[in-house]
Amino acid sequence: MDAPEFSCVVKLSEIGSKPKTGKLTASAEERSALASRFDLPEISSLTASYKLLGGERGIAFSGKLESDLLQSCAITGEDIPVQVRDTFEILFIPKPDPEQLEEEIELTEDECDIVEYEQAQIDLGEAIAQTLYLSLDPFPRGPNADEVARKKGLKSEAEAGPFGALAALKDKLG
Repeated sequence: MDAPEFSCVVKLSEIGSKPKTGKLTASAEERSALASRFDLPEISSLTASYKLLGGERGIAFSGKLESDLLQSCAITGEDIPVQVRDTFEILFIPKPDPEQLEEEIELTEDECDIVEYEQAQIDLGEAIAQTLYLSLDPFPRGPNADEVARKKGLKSEAEAGPFGALAALKDKLG
């Protein structure tokens, strides 16, 4: 497996029982590689201030992510400036031994911010990169999206949704 584009590996032995705070800032090269990975035109800044704390359940990693970037409009393809300002709470836990797993594990919504680690180390940079990706709008729409969609004969979000279908049926029935 290739090394992550934005990596900050911390060994568990370096964490200790007292909170550790810090700040991560992606370099221009790291931001460019992440933009390529996430199919973004550009990531102009990416920083995260954080607190790291070891505990019984795992390693708690929390803080604030800030990024300025460009996303492509899903309709027009135009670049849209986006500011991501998001808080995060991640729990790093040891990756279970596959031989010890008896059945498939289903994660609940509360457990979606759990990241498994191996080899007594965690990667804060990759966790921040994944947090950034999950913070992005999967279908960004720029200021000209509605006009372009209308010209192409595409339905608006209201028309395409379940209530739009009901309204169309009501109009049809009279």
